[in-house]
Amino acid sequence: MTTRSQTLLFPELPEQLEMPKPVNVASVPQRSPFRYPGGKTWFVPTFRRWVEAMNQKPNILVEPFAGGGIISLTALFENIVQKAVMVEMDEEIAAVWASIVKGDAEWLAHRILGFELSKETVLAEITKKPQTQREKAFQTILKNRTFHGGILAEGAGLLKHGENGKGIHSRWYPATIAKRLINLGHIAHRIDFRNDDGLKIMKEFSKRHEVIYFIDPPYTAGGKKAGKRLYKHFDLDHERLFAICETLKGDFLMTYDNADEVKEMARKHGFQMRLIPMNNTHHATMEELVIGNDLSWMDGFPAVQEPTAKYTTFKKAVSRRSRRNPAPRLQPAGREGR
Repeated sequence: MTTRSQTLLFPELPEQLEMPKPVNVASVPQRSPFRYPGGKTWFVPTFRRWVEAMNQKPNILVEPFAGGGIISLTALFENIVQKAVMVEMDEEIAAVWASIVKGDAEWLAHRILGFELSKETVLAEITKKPQTQREKAFQTILKNRTFHGGILAEGAGLLKHGENGKGIHSRWYPATIAKRLINLGHIAHRIDFRNDDGLKIMKEFSKRHEVIYFIDPPYTAGGKKAGKRLYKHFDLDHERLFAICETLKGDFLMTYDNADEVKEMARKHGFQMRLIPMNNTHHATMEELVIGNDLSWMDGFPAVQEPTAKYTTFKKAVSRRSRRNPAPRLQPAGREGR
């Protein structure tokens, strides 16, 4: 165990530098049938840039906390990878992905198109005990689209006002959802879906060099409440997650909110970090943390400074590329690369 001065993970930026505007999610193809709390549609351009910077094209993407699955779906539709391994512990969300993979996407699409939406019909449908997996999948989509914030966790309820006072009709777009499901049916054979523990699946693929990982865990480090409020399965051993990341032969990218506890774990395991802007559900601009082995490909992004610090490290894990090519300084706003 040694103590040393930390190499700057973020290039130094002048205080007056303006951060770029967050990604307009309307500019990103919407491929998921879910309206997912904590979804990563806004992160899609950054994900693309990450893969484009790789020396070798990956074959498989593992997403251990799939949720709405927008990153995996983007990777498949745009042929970034040949196969996506999507992992989700929530049984309701799992029912949707499993039904699609089993060939029931078209059935779900027709079921949605034929459903007459009202408060009474929704309540009648979601209180029934589903007899099949695809019926459970339909119930899940219905709840996701009519519950406040798309939240499926305990305590969530029907929208009261919604967009422009439309209530439960605010996010119910049957033709759009049906089209997405039909499109998903065309790539379902390239999805390896697991209703399982994401950390377990990461370990399963850990020795394979052609595999990459997009990791978007529930935000519960340091006692944060967001993950507990949004998801049913929010318990996560963050230290174990970071330890597994250190063993991966393939590259990984992790997103998290700007939590001191998470940054400390990233430093301990020798990972690099950046902060990039995003808009939350209330349209306020927030900063999201990006963690990885080598984030020099992000040096065209204006980013927030990670201050010099003294910290204790148990093991330094820096990629060979990082050692050969230390991250150059970031160009201030207005220069090329913004």
